[in-house]
Amino acid sequence: MSKDLAKFAADNGVRFFLFNFTDLFGVQRAKLVPAEAVGDMQKSGAGFAGFASWLDMTPAHPDMFVMPDADSVIQLPWKPQIAWVAGDPWMDGEPVAQAPRNVLKALNARATALDFKMMSGVEPEFHLINVDGSGISDERDIQEKPCYDQSALMRRFDVISEICTTMITLGWAPYQNDHEDANGQFEINWDFGDCLQTADQHAFFKFMVKAIAENHGLRATFMPKPFSNLTGNGCHVHHSVWTLDGSRCLFADDAGELGLSDMAYNFLGGLMSHGAAMCAITNPTVNSYKRINAPATLSGATWPPSSVTYGGNNRTHMVRIPDAGRLEFRLADGAANPYLLQAVLLAAGIDGIERQLDPGKRLDIDMYTEGHKARGAKKLPLNMLDAIREFQKDKYLNGAMGTEFSNAYVKLRDREWNQYCHHLSQWERDQTLDC
Repeated sequence: MSKDLAKFAADNGVRFFLFNFTDLFGVQRAKLVPAEAVGDMQKSGAGFAGFASWLDMTPAHPDMFVMPDADSVIQLPWKPQIAWVAGDPWMDGEPVAQAPRNVLKALNARATALDFKMMSGVEPEFHLINVDGSGISDERDIQEKPCYDQSALMRRFDVISEICTTMITLGWAPYQNDHEDANGQFEINWDFGDCLQTADQHAFFKFMVKAIAENHGLRATFMPKPFSNLTGNGCHVHHSVWTLDGSRCLFADDAGELGLSDMAYNFLGGLMSHGAAMCAITNPTVNSYKRINAPATLSGATWPPSSVTYGGNNRTHMVRIPDAGRLEFRLADGAANPYLLQAVLLAAGIDGIERQLDPGKRLDIDMYTEGHKARGAKKLPLNMLDAIREFQKDKYLNGAMGTEFSNAYVKLRDREWNQYCHHLSQWERDQTLDC
């Protein structure tokens, strides 16, 4: 039975609730609901105009009501009079099929019908920058290889420790914090869980990190490539498939190659089959392709993949097999919608399982220096338009994610690409004014 939000408010001193939903572009939308009204609002939902967010709607559409998932409620440790609760958009008595959380829930239902569930954990990287976005906030963080730099980490101890302590308070079991490969870049890892729970946590994590950074006079960004000479922000996903009761990992097999079961390799086959098309979801912005296809950065490596390949414990491939019983999807970036990221992985994996797809040969090579040896490996899209076109061509993925969602997503991303094409950059002026 779901939690009673009115009782939750009374028991925990909560004065307001953020009734939250995430739109197609990953923007979090909310209404602030006073505790005195939350009982009725839990039954009826908070009303929104869908057109006012990034959903494919018009002003003529009726009211959209966001129904709170009370089990997702999180009291803000840094502002305990407020609680955040993830919600599902409904309209005319039906779930809004294009809404990202509803897309993931529909795919979860499909997995349940196949007697399994996907468990996952995410590794969202972020930069701590100046409030005006002009550069990284720590002027002393200038090493060529700053990854794991103890001194740089400790200079941002107040921010990172508050984020980590907040996660401990929430019961997320964070287990490490580190300075990442770019100057001013950080990552915090926490325990894995059911993929819907992970998506909710991922959404809240981005909100939390930005809020805590602001409280310290800084700005946090998950932008895929905020600085051209530095490593960009990835969002790796570790995932596996389990029995519905969570008692057994169906990806684990001691007798299997690298400790993976046939089912795991079939799931991986789905990722290989749909890898290029998934880019439209996992790397959703114009800026995303400045990260995927970047030249070597200051540290000497870009870290994201450039081809649809997999390997063992090798970070140069789209999918890494770090150890027995799980896969690491390394393509996604910081702009990925938390719900759509999980949904597209699950959709591709289900196809692999149902059709028993073969992922092909594992490549135990350094793709950054020996990629030319990977004959036949499909290259990832070079830009957002190519990614959108790959997604449009993938009829299975369009259907699995839902026709309404797929049409809406392509329409709005096409619009964004056209806006980008209308933008005149200084580089263009520098290169062509004297033509």
